[in-house]
This record gives sequence, C-alpha cells and structure tokens, in this order.
Amino acid sequence: MCLKKIKETDAIFEQLGQVHEQARQDKTVLRLSIDAKAAVKIGAFSRKGYSRVIIRAADHDFKPDETLTPFGIFLPDYDEVYLYFTMSAVTADFMVDCLQDLWATLQPRFPAITKLLINLDNGPENHSRRTQFMPRLTDLVDAFQITVQLAYYPPYHSKYNPIERVWGVLEQHWNGSLLSSRKVVLAFASSMTYHHHSPVVTLIERVYYTGVRLSNPAMTALETRFQRLPGLGKWFVQIAPRVDG
Repeated sequence: MCLKKIKETDAIFEQLGQVHEQARQDKTVLRLSIDAKAAVKIGAFSRKGYSRVIIRAADHDFKPDETLTPFGIFLPDYDEVYLYFTMSAVTADFMVDCLQDLWATLQPRFPAITKLLINLDNGPENHSRRTQFMPRLTDLVDAFQITVQLAYYPPYHSKYNPIERVWGVLEQHWNGSLLSSRKVVLAFASSMTYHHHSPVVTLIERVYYTGVRLSNPAMTALETRFQRLPGLGKWFVQIAPRVDG
C-alpha cells in the first residue's frame, strides 16, 4: 500500500472514531452496521465444520440446487441482528428496501431518533458515487424525514465493520451441517444467537437486477442533496431530508 493510501486509511479511521463517539453521546442518533455475506449454496455440500453425528456430504463442488445470500443489519448498541435473505442479486435496490422495511418497523420504538448512522463497506452496489444506492437512500430520507449519515470502512478493512462479528457467529453456528433446503438455511439463521439475542430473519422473494447506474447529469443534480466531508467525501456523506414549504 502506497504512503498516500496509508495516510488516507489512517484519516478514515480517525474520522470513524470521532463519528462513533459522537453517536454514542447523541441520543438522537441510531447506529446501524450493514453488509452482505457470500451466497450460501443449498444442497448436500460439505461445509468443513464439525458435527456430533455422521453426515454424508458431497465431496465435489457440484452445482447447487439454488443459492441464498444473507444481508445483515446490525444495531451495535443493542446487539440486535436483522437478517434478510435473497435468491436474487444483492443490489442497491435490495439493500435500501431492507433498510426501509426495518426502519418502518423500528421507528415507533425510537421516536427520539432523527439520524441513522450507517457503517458499510464501499462495494460496487453501495458506494457513494453514481450508484442507485444514493437516490434510493435520498428517497428514504425524504419519506421518513430522517437524516442518514454514511460512514464507510476503507478497502481491505471490512473486518472492522461490526456486522462482520455476526457473520462469524452464523458461520460457526451452521458449519458441519447440511444446508439442504431454503427452509433449513432460514431455520439455522433463526436459531443462532448473538450475545443472547436471536435475529429477526426475513426472506425477500422479489427479483433484483444489477447494472442500474446513474448518469453523470443525474448524479450532478443529486449531489446538491449531499453533505460530504472535505477531503474524505467518498467515505463520509450525510443526507438531510427535504423540507417542503
């Protein structure tokens, strides 16, 4: 890694520390950590774990019957986990649909919250430049009249995103077992616990398509809604709701 990248990474982590500390002290901010896990192959596949009973599994990587991809939303301050599974692609539309579904459920419980601080990795579907993620988030902000602050982790440092701890627990929970059907995958996910909390598990059956990208003029128009941190504008973005009238 070149010196410039090292300095940028250090600056990102310094800012992340400040943002997280501010959120801890501000009762109007709710911190979320989001990310998708690798797709889970459904079928008689060995998962290289251990089981108390003998299980016959395929010793070759045959084509799976189907795949399910988990997308997680984690509330670090509450140890709450919300898992959304899709047979489709994990796109910007899928991620924001999950966020919208969750906040519609949580909002009555958190009436004092005026800002969602979202930790995430800067992946191809959810980075802050020319992706469908940004207009969809802006729509969410306006619909719920809530500010969203994005705080990205730098490349190769996704392990620091709190949701990664959840994936480790889930992997350990179902390793050594055959994930032979969609029902079995969802049941295993529902039966795991994270710090004595069971996750809320939802299967999304809508089909999502990749490749949705904003044109330069569309992104330029949308940029007027964003407040980017000077010098680290790619990594820290805030979107405030539009106030009509």
